[in-house]
Amino acid sequence: MANENVYDPNLTLDEIVFENRNKEYGAYDLRHQYPKLLTKSFIVGTALFLIAALSPFIYLTIKRLTAPPKQEVKADLVDVLQEDKIIEQPKEEEPPPPPPPKEEEKIEIIQNVVPEPVKAPKIETPPPPISKQLETTTGLVNQEGVKAPAYTPPPPPPSTGTKASTAEVKPQVSDTQVYTEVEQTAEFPGGINAFRNKVSSNFDGSAMNGDEGTVKTEITFVVERDGSITDVKASGGNSDFNAEAIRTIKSIKNKWTPAKINGQSVRYRFRLPLTMNFEG
Repeated sequence: MANENVYDPNLTLDEIVFENRNKEYGAYDLRHQYPKLLTKSFIVGTALFLIAALSPFIYLTIKRLTAPPKQEVKADLVDVLQEDKIIEQPKEEEPPPPPPPKEEEKIEIIQNVVPEPVKAPKIETPPPPISKQLETTTGLVNQEGVKAPAYTPPPPPPSTGTKASTAEVKPQVSDTQVYTEVEQTAEFPGGINAFRNKVSSNFDGSAMNGDEGTVKTEITFVVERDGSITDVKASGGNSDFNAEAIRTIKSIKNKWTPAKINGQSVRYRFRLPLTMNFEG
């Protein structure tokens, strides 16, 4: 009779544990299928993790491949010196005609002739009374005109009070009024060419379609008394170009030297014609 306790190397751990037991019990089947289920779960979990981790890269790749090609727009700043002058010069008015020469007023004279004694004196003009002679100047003939007293009163004594000041008083300038004509205009640090270079370098040409060609506008803004810029406006026909021009001017934070009248800083409206070429 063969020995039943002889060890068989081909037996698995489950065969050894469940030897001489009911293998139809669920525990044997569960332990028997566990390695396969573990391997299958590991493969499925790894696949789901890879899909979740790589999905953003896959989405970006698909989006980049399907995106339309970028259209480059070339924008060149055109020299604005060809436009009108930035500051309008006041028109010279013709001087008024000189006034007509003033006629000198004649001094009234009363005739005062002392008659010469003769044997048969003729009827002579009697001399005027003293009161009349004091009212005007006497002479050999009568002459109508403005009365000038023969007696000139002495000049009044010099005043002992303080003499009124004759210093010229400069007119006051307004702190709120925006001037267009000043004695000293507002200036950008480095001059107007430095300001144009700032505008050219900060202008974003991608805001345009690229097929507009030459676009013009006129930008106006107020240089405040502290050198800052406010009230930026553009009056061109292209709304996109106007909006980008306004944004560009506002992005330049450099302080200006304010305009002056009588040495006092005032608010000043500055005009800047702007022309640019856009080629697709």
